[in-house]
Amino acid sequence: SSDSFRCSGPKLKSCMLSSVPVLSWLPRYSLRDNAIGDLISGISVGIMHLPQGMAYALLAAVPPVFGLYSSFYPILIYFIFGSSKHISVGTYAVMSVMIGGVTERLAPDTNFMMYDNATNQSMVDVLARDTERVKVAAAVTFLSGLFQMLLGLVQFGFVVTYLSEPLVRGYTTGAAIHVIVSQLKYTFGISPKRHSGPFALIFTVIEVCYLVPETNIGTLVVSLVSIIGLVMVKELNTYLGKKLPVPIPVELLGGEYGVEVVGEIPSGLQPPVMPTASLFGQVIGDAFALSVVGYGIAISLGRIFALKYGYKVDSNQELIALGLSNTIGGVFQCFAISCSMSRTMVQESTGGKTQVASALSAMVILVIMLWIGALFEELPKLVWVATLILTVLFNPDIGLAASIAFSMLTVIFRTQLPKYSLLGQVPETDIYRPVENYNQVNEIPGVVIFRSSATLYFANAEMYQDALAEKSGIDITKLISQKKKAEAKRLRKEKKEARKAKKDAKKNAQEWVRRRSGTEEIIPNEVEKGVATVEEGSKPDSTLPRAIILELSPVNFLDTVGVKTLRNVSRLHALISILLNLLTCSASLPPSISLYVL
Repeated sequence: SSDSFRCSGPKLKSCMLSSVPVLSWLPRYSLRDNAIGDLISGISVGIMHLPQGMAYALLAAVPPVFGLYSSFYPILIYFIFGSSKHISVGTYAVMSVMIGGVTERLAPDTNFMMYDNATNQSMVDVLARDTERVKVAAAVTFLSGLFQMLLGLVQFGFVVTYLSEPLVRGYTTGAAIHVIVSQLKYTFGISPKRHSGPFALIFTVIEVCYLVPETNIGTLVVSLVSIIGLVMVKELNTYLGKKLPVPIPVELLGGEYGVEVVGEIPSGLQPPVMPTASLFGQVIGDAFALSVVGYGIAISLGRIFALKYGYKVDSNQELIALGLSNTIGGVFQCFAISCSMSRTMVQESTGGKTQVASALSAMVILVIMLWIGALFEELPKLVWVATLILTVLFNPDIGLAASIAFSMLTVIFRTQLPKYSLLGQVPETDIYRPVENYNQVNEIPGVVIFRSSATLYFANAEMYQDALAEKSGIDITKLISQKKKAEAKRLRKEKKEARKAKKDAKKNAQEWVRRRSGTEEIIPNEVEKGVATVEEGSKPDSTLPRAIILELSPVNFLDTVGVKTLRNVSRLHALISILLNLLTCSASLPPSISLYVL
């Protein structure tokens, strides 16, 4: 109707509030209930953003300051458009590793070699290389944001259904290994070649083993001391969590003795620059993988906290919020962001109640970028692992495809290889359980109750019929064949008897006429009347059940093949005088399905 397209005031307001969630919750923000928690949480997470942003920039193969940009712009965009109150968006190790693969593939060192006359050696033009890598990272980020917004606008959020917890945990479990291996060169101060494609991680580990003798001792010592220090203080922060207003920021370290450090951090913000469109064609596949990975992580964590605190996260709005964060972030030379597990846990555990905490953490980064960036120029190139990934042998993008494919295969196998059971009654109850799993259940004499663990559709319809025949012990084909033979035999016998009766009747009639023509009146022989006795069909086989009950509670949908299968089963059993019944049909099936089938 035309009313559904009419833009009324309440409808416009509802649309605005769902599209820009900050308009609905910020006016109702309670300073008394939330301000202190959000302030402490914002400072805590802001402190984490600094080392993580800079270190993850190194994973993305771009200068560290771009990690700070990525910890500022996208957070403000998510603050406005996001629907989760607790997640901390920003730089994320897995995304950074994936971007690093793209930037180092399209802007490798070999493209920027120049000859140094002073040393008579070839060296890398780092400035030109980093400039190009920033362009690549911004392009893939911008494009991934466009993908996310497009998916959100076409209501693609339902795909979260397939991002099960095991899949997300498995996927995020393996990447730590990728992250760790990518950091080995910084830990040991060595320079292995970059490998790409399947098994790249294995080749990198082998090469690192060869290069271990060239380790920079200063770098290794700082790395080990830093890791030990981080672990110890992390435990201390956990132990004293309730007594400390903010975690101890031990991540901020200095370095010398040949230890490679971050280097110059320019103060101030960069002007917006439109991404290089000519790169889009080369990064489109990577951009799509980034968009799905980033969304998968964010929505999974968002749902966990929404469930814990009793509110809803809109899966389509999350796609749009992340898409805008990445698209606008790409214009400001950020690299693709998602939700960090470690920062989200800190944001929640330190009392963060709303996205105001995230906005305050962005303000901490803004202060650092504008005024005190120089204080952190000696931060060593060190990354600790906050999250994990499924794929060890393959790159994260291939791993994502493999994970989703595997997830779909489990669904397919579960429906194509279901468990078929006969149900029996638990004595003195109305409970029925599979007879093969329970010793105490009793089958009802003369009744077969059959159940499949999966729904019935084209992929398993034939197996359903075969399993029913096997479990019930009824060889329908054989029984129908026997019945047809018996029927044919009966018909032959009837015809033979009818012919005999006809012949006898004719003979009797002739005898009656002959005798009547004489002087005697003779009544025809009653016993030899021209009536054939029809033999009743063979008695029902006492070994066969009287009825079969198909328990259909797992059948949540039926396609045409499923319906035809049920009709066929019903028709065939009717031929051998066995009644078929359907039990516990799902409410989602048409109400007339039983009548249609039977």
